[in-house]
Amino acid sequence: MDKNRTMIKAGIIGGAGYTAGELIRILLNHPQVELVFVNSTSNAGNKLTDVHGGLLGETDMNFTDQLPYDKIDVLFFCTAHGDTKKFLDANDIPNHLKIIDLSTDYRHKAEGNKFVYGLPELNKQEIKQSSYVANPGCFATAIQLGLLPLAKANKLTSEIHVNAITGSTGAGVKPSATSHFSWRENNISVYKAFEHQHLTEIKQSLNQLQANFGEDINFIPVRGNFTRGIFVSTYLNYDGTIEDAEKLYKDYYKDSPFTIISDKNIDLKQVVNTNKCVLHLEKHGNKLLILSCIDNLVKGASGQAVHNMNLIFGLEETIGLNLKASAF
Repeated sequence: MDKNRTMIKAGIIGGAGYTAGELIRILLNHPQVELVFVNSTSNAGNKLTDVHGGLLGETDMNFTDQLPYDKIDVLFFCTAHGDTKKFLDANDIPNHLKIIDLSTDYRHKAEGNKFVYGLPELNKQEIKQSSYVANPGCFATAIQLGLLPLAKANKLTSEIHVNAITGSTGAGVKPSATSHFSWRENNISVYKAFEHQHLTEIKQSLNQLQANFGEDINFIPVRGNFTRGIFVSTYLNYDGTIEDAEKLYKDYYKDSPFTIISDKNIDLKQVVNTNKCVLHLEKHGNKLLILSCIDNLVKGASGQAVHNMNLIFGLEETIGLNLKASAF
C-alpha cells in the first residue's frame, strides 16, 4: 500500500446487522479507506468478529458506543428505519462530514431533504457533488435498473408487472416468524403484494426520467428459500424490436461499470457477493421481458453505499468493489 496515499476515514453507526457486516467487510478491504469505528450500543466492547464471524482473521476491532466525528470523513448509517432521522435531528454533525444513509429515511424527495438519491446509474453527477446520500432500497435498485433505459427513452406506455424473489437476509438479522430456517427452508410466500414500500422511490425515479409516466406498477414481492440475492422478472408492452431494446439498454449503461447486459439467460449465482446488476431482455409478442438480478446486501445495500462513497470522494468507481461471485 502507498503510505503517502490520503486515506478516507470512515465510521459506521448501527454495526450489528447483515448490511453492516457486509459494509465492514468491504471497507476493511478497500485500499483507500481506514475504518475508524463501528458504533453499536448493545455490543460496545465486544469484538466485531463476535457478531460478524466471517471477519475472523481480518480485524481485531471492537464495537464502541463512542462517536468520534472529528476523526472521520464519512459516516455510514446502518440503522433501523426512522433512526437516522432521529439521530440527525438530535445531534450536531460537523460540516465536513459526508453522510451515507442506508435506511429509508431520506429516499423520498421532500421540502428540506438535502439528501441525493444514491442510485449511481441515475444520479451519478449529483452524487459526486453531494455530502448527503440516501442509499436506495434493494428491491428498488433491481427493479429500477430494469426500467430506467425505457423511462429515459419515454417508452413506458403501459402498466408494468413485476415479480421479484428475495433471500432471507433481506428481512434483517433479527429472527422473525418468516425468516427463521425451519419456516423459510423448502418454502415460498408472497408479502406486501401491490403495496411494498419501495414502490414510492421506484415511481419517483421513473418520473425523474419520464415525467408523464403514471401507470400502475403491479409489484409482487416473494420470500425465497435462499439467503442472498434478488431476482426480478418484469414485463410490459413494448412496440420496438428486441434489437431496439438491447441498444437502448447498452447505450444507457455504457458508463455504468456495475450494470451488465447479458445476451444469454441469467441466474442469481452470477451476482451473489458482487456489486453487479445483470440484466437480460427478451421479446414475446408485444411484451418486453426484463430479467434483473443483484445481491441484496451488496449492490442492494452496502456495495452501493461504497460506490456512492467512491463518487463523493472522486475515486475510481470500482475501487474496493471488484468482487467475484462466490457461488462458483
